[in-house]
Amino acid sequence: MKPLLIVVVGPTAIGKTALSIALAKALNTEIISSDSRQFYKELAIGTAKPTEEERAEAVHHFVDFLSINEEYSAGQFERDVIAFLDNFFKTKSCAVMVGGSGLFVKAVIEGLDDLPRNTIHREALNERFEKDGIAPLLEELKSLDPKVHDYLDVHNPQRVIRALEVCLASGKPYSAQRLNQAKERPFDVLLLGLSGEREWIYERINQRTLQMMEEGFLDEARSVFEYRNLNALKTVGYTELFAHLNGEYDLERAVELIQQNTRRFAKRQLTWF
Repeated sequence: MKPLLIVVVGPTAIGKTALSIALAKALNTEIISSDSRQFYKELAIGTAKPTEEERAEAVHHFVDFLSINEEYSAGQFERDVIAFLDNFFKTKSCAVMVGGSGLFVKAVIEGLDDLPRNTIHREALNERFEKDGIAPLLEELKSLDPKVHDYLDVHNPQRVIRALEVCLASGKPYSAQRLNQAKERPFDVLLLGLSGEREWIYERINQRTLQMMEEGFLDEARSVFEYRNLNALKTVGYTELFAHLNGEYDLERAVELIQQNTRRFAKRQLTWF
């Protein structure tokens, strides 16, 4: 009988952390985080990372194991988690994985397609991004691959640049090369998807944003402001607070934008899952 990986997915703020801890405690097992922003040591409040109290209730892996200046891909995550599970399942019959980063979840349970790479294209795209921002890159990607909004986090520059790199290197749309042929895994997967009425989810997002601000999210953003151009920090919440700290708009507007952009992110998560 194969060991079992229970995977808890769903949009942000829906309660994945609480369910995963309850499962881990009931099944006497441990948790793997597949939230790609909770990997970073310097980011806690803005990533809704499990608290020390929550981590005391169940052992968490792949949390706080990278610095924001370290690059880390879904492919690396796939290799690392599969290696971890190979060892973990020698003594345990079940593990829990939780997170809303769809590509990282897919990497573990199905594997990723072997897509072309081109260093010259990637460096040129990175230079364009540093000079002109994400908007022109996103417009080019939309023209090369109209289905981009169906599967990609368009607010993540690293993902946009990678998709463009694949399009330019192959001459084909990125979406057409995603074969979705699942790899054989030496474990079974039980996928638990959390959902709810959109308005209820959106209200939870609005309230959690306010709670994050009360917990010191602005101070956390200020502490990493000098590193704002790193990929790890090009994400909802930090982006808006950096713009506020840069004098682009007041704090009230920053909070409104965090809520708005997080709701949009949740909508994409629901579409993905």
